[in-house]
Amino acid sequence: QVQLVESGGGLAQPGGSLRLSCVASGRTISINFMGWYRQALGLQRELVASITSGGSTNYLDSVKGRFAISRDNAKNTVYLQMSSLKPEDTAVYYCHARESITGLNYWGQGTQVTVSS
Repeated sequence: QVQLVESGGGLAQPGGSLRLSCVASGRTISINFMGWYRQALGLQRELVASITSGGSTNYLDSVKGRFAISRDNAKNTVYLQMSSLKPEDTAVYYCHARESITGLNYWGQGTQVTVSS
């Protein structure tokens, strides 16, 4: 089992920045893929950014150049640095992890990000 705990959400003004953190605990050695999803009100959950254990990253087109995902394997933590925030970035952001062998998916509880003036 893997547990994920997010932090760092909140209110930001357009053009502002926030950094989300997600700490994994439990059977973390089995994780090869971590990422951040978001779900805005009335919309489907979408993948924002992902990073493999080897450091390969992938981004949603609308956040490229504004968001950066990073991973500290020693701390079992993944970060999402969000800059140049826009109102359309408003959503609940979820940390996600996937085990390499079993393919099991784990989710954090979600953290609200609101971008508004």
